[in-house]
Amino acid sequence: MTRSSDDPARRGAWPVSASRPLVHPIQPSVVYVAESPDALDDQYEGRAAGYAYAREGHPNASALAARIDAMEGAAGGVVTGSGMAAVAAVLLGLCRAGDHVLGADQLYGRSLRMLRDDLPRLGIETSLADATDGAAFAAALRPNTRIALIEVVSNPTLRIADLASISEACKAKGVCLVIDNTFTTPRALRPFEHGADIVLHSVTKLMAGHSDATLGYVAARDPARTEAMRAFAITAGLTASPFDCWLAERGLQSFALRYDRAETNAAALADHLAGLPGVQRVLYPGRADHPDHDRAAALLGRRGGTMVSFEVAGGRAAANALVRGARQLAFAPTLGDIATTLSHPPSSSHRGLDPKARAALGIGEGFFRVSVGCEDTETLLADFSQALEAVAGR
Repeated sequence: MTRSSDDPARRGAWPVSASRPLVHPIQPSVVYVAESPDALDDQYEGRAAGYAYAREGHPNASALAARIDAMEGAAGGVVTGSGMAAVAAVLLGLCRAGDHVLGADQLYGRSLRMLRDDLPRLGIETSLADATDGAAFAAALRPNTRIALIEVVSNPTLRIADLASISEACKAKGVCLVIDNTFTTPRALRPFEHGADIVLHSVTKLMAGHSDATLGYVAARDPARTEAMRAFAITAGLTASPFDCWLAERGLQSFALRYDRAETNAAALADHLAGLPGVQRVLYPGRADHPDHDRAAALLGRRGGTMVSFEVAGGRAAANALVRGARQLAFAPTLGDIATTLSHPPSSSHRGLDPKARAALGIGEGFFRVSVGCEDTETLLADFSQALEAVAGR
């Protein structure tokens, strides 16, 4: 007869140790065992800390959220399964039919799609305005505007929002200001210090930093809003994987080093591209020729960021030649990796917009966005020189 203690279907006790692990362990368990119904009541009613079911939370998500909270000056942030899950937690967790959401006209492509296609079919009104023009953005606020969603540095043209004016207008009209801080990160800007009511991230990008974890994060100044978003995330199953949370927490250990190195490279690359034949324009907030340079300096100080955008003459044919010539650069629709990646918004993030709409944003067929990484600077500049030579020789 098999004794219950020897039955492999019965899990034994976890080993006890007088020491603790230096690195947080991965906790993949979906369910957690409570001592009694009363003990479970204590957890759900806030008298005791603990976990019951991983969709509602797990230790790796809590550990990651606490780290990002500290970086953003937040409390109680929610980690989600992706950056867009964080956007959904805000818009669907806080809005109801009849509300209006005002978005910046330059947002991540899927954020734009959610505003354009998904919210209206649920009875939520949406519109877009130019976030670089504070007066125009304020004028677009309506009596039923519940949320304003902006990125301080826009994707992919790297324009700088008139944050001071927008924040003032939202506060005056009781509108919840939401800032997607993915591009800037708290290394460059802490939105709560500039009037934001909610901050969100695609942790997938610069924070995790290695293109191997898909995660989001969102936190509100008002704990009631945070709890409303958390409740929606739990109900909708916007759950973050424990393994991805563990990877992202590991990535955060080197975040500041990675960000600073990539930013140094980005400034050098922007200057280098500006001097190469065939390059029509370069967009980098740290350059004096950026259209919002003064505003960038006021908001970000010396932080120019890790993103560079540029446009080559010759349209799609030139774009194809450049990518083929950039043999050492990954052509991929992402950002924030430890290595440099090259993205072509017309064929990736902004392909959902028709050519006329893209042109209105300044995104032509020769437009590229570069997420600058931590490579040797001279090697990186040589890679782009080679790519531009391929365009000239096509």
